[in-house]
Amino acid sequence: MSNAVEAMTTEERSGSDPSMRAILEALLYASPSPVTLAELKEAFGADRASEVDAALSTLIEEYGAPGRGLTIERVGGGFRIVTRPGLAEILREFVQRRNRTRLSRAALETLSVVAYRQPVTAPEIEAIRGVNPSAILRSLLDRRLVRISGRKKVVGKPFLYGTTPEFLLHFGLNSLDDLPSMEEFAGMLDELAAPAPVEAPGGASGVTVQQPGGEAIPGGREAGAEEEE
Repeated sequence: MSNAVEAMTTEERSGSDPSMRAILEALLYASPSPVTLAELKEAFGADRASEVDAALSTLIEEYGAPGRGLTIERVGGGFRIVTRPGLAEILREFVQRRNRTRLSRAALETLSVVAYRQPVTAPEIEAIRGVNPSAILRSLLDRRLVRISGRKKVVGKPFLYGTTPEFLLHFGLNSLDDLPSMEEFAGMLDELAAPAPVEAPGGASGVTVQQPGGEAIPGGREAGAEEEE
């Protein structure tokens, strides 16, 4: 994001040519991660903050018009351009043909324990799931879905694990506050028993992720994930 801002010319920063909405659109499109409102305002300067608010609102409204294939969503504390949820089925089929691998059920179970119990240690995860999670944790670390947040002050000082901003993006959450309650998603094991479809970017599949004990967290972006044992 910072590189894109630095590359803007004086004329572009002024919003005269191209328009401010066009620049905002380009920034959201070009950024590999959601762009925060503060970053967008920084691109134009504090004296134009109110104009950015207005231009962004207009841009979101334009993208919300019927007949568009893309929309602007707020996720991970920022904004990004994604495909429209109504196109999820055809996009999912397209992505499935190109990439048929996804996170395994074991990986999803481990990830859900981290999400709900964080900060949590590997021995605590093993106590819940009944299996050694070390290999899966290494894979989730490689995928940047979990991170090491410190060490627990007990004998052995085991690592503490928590989720990352990439975790929020992967599951289409704006913040950890958007995680549903475990009680709300209890009793959904029948749905989880069937193989979950690969999610197309920006789509809303309604896929769920198993939580030990029958609870679940909502799933979403699994495109590009590899199978884990």
